[in-house]
Amino acid sequence: MVNNQTYMKIENVEFLKCDAGWRQWLFIKITTNTGLTGYSECTDSHGSPSGIAGVVSDLKPRLIGKNPLAFEAIYWELYAATRQSVGSIIQKAIGGIENALLDIVGKHHNVRVCDLFGGPIRDTIPVYWSHWGTTRVRAADKVGVPQLKGLDDVAKFVSQTKAMGFNTIKTNIACFKPEPHIYMPGFNGPAELNYSQTLLNDLEQYVKTIRSAGGDEFGIIVDLNYNFKTDGYKKVAKVLEPYNLTWLEIDSYDAKALAQIKEHTTTPICSGENLYGVRQYKPYLENYSMDFASIDVIWNGFVQSKKISDLAEVYEMNITPHNYYSHLATFISAQFAALVPNLKTLEVDVDDVPWKDELTSAKPEINQGILTLNDKPGWGCDINEDVLKAHPVS
Repeated sequence: MVNNQTYMKIENVEFLKCDAGWRQWLFIKITTNTGLTGYSECTDSHGSPSGIAGVVSDLKPRLIGKNPLAFEAIYWELYAATRQSVGSIIQKAIGGIENALLDIVGKHHNVRVCDLFGGPIRDTIPVYWSHWGTTRVRAADKVGVPQLKGLDDVAKFVSQTKAMGFNTIKTNIACFKPEPHIYMPGFNGPAELNYSQTLLNDLEQYVKTIRSAGGDEFGIIVDLNYNFKTDGYKKVAKVLEPYNLTWLEIDSYDAKALAQIKEHTTTPICSGENLYGVRQYKPYLENYSMDFASIDVIWNGFVQSKKISDLAEVYEMNITPHNYYSHLATFISAQFAALVPNLKTLEVDVDDVPWKDELTSAKPEINQGILTLNDKPGWGCDINEDVLKAHPVS
């Protein structure tokens, strides 16, 4: 009998994108000579979409003619070819390629990707609502939802959220004076990243409103991003300690500085969403810099993310997938969350462009804050390219 694996080859690699309101969604499509197609997502909201597209284009010649089933060998060839620029958009492109290859492998064997790695530990996954409030403050018009204009609106939104079955949310720093806005100097400037007492007061009132409206069992995550230096993070952590946060999320490129913050507060700390590969996570784990490790599965790639999660397990640390993209990324992250033993919870975006459900051939099944895996091969959904083309990036 002829072994069909011998004749499976990559014929084309495409970079796809669409306008998704307040950011672009970016995808990779790999087609083979057998008719199998693999999709993945590599969205980069704040960085360089054109840069990722360029890296994918540069790596494409190394992929054409390769057997997609040899995903580990392909990963290390791409890593070697880009070793002098490890991480950042290079890793986002390679992670996207790895995940598109795994979609093909799963479809070839007619199993889910997680089944290729021993099968899921769990079929249901707790999720939390990401960018809760954030989107309704800064981009309500882009996704067709009411804008939050003050603390009264925030309290009402908490009640609506609980009625929808979500019991944990993550928000950025929402301010309502002089106009509703999200405090985000880490991505927009100024560079010094100092804080003011007024800002601390506004943030405390915002979180206090959520806690009062949600009750003691309502989970609150506050994402501080890169918006402060170490002293500012310490100050914010102390101010918010009375509100029993699920965690305080902080981005830092210094493992020891982050460890100082963690030691300074009783509030759990989560970090890591902007780190790539085991080498970058290693000093944070060795220094016990955070309580939860955030891992971006679409940027790191599924296999590399599992290696990071396995190392976190050695340090008695649970993980949470960083995921605020299209449904395809949620399917990818959900299979990862189902596979690893040390899971805390999974991030999902709820407020989004009204055609989000149309973009993929399936949507995640989420009920009462719990996501249930489907049993379709590969990632469990494909991209509807007609819908994607209907929303071009201007």
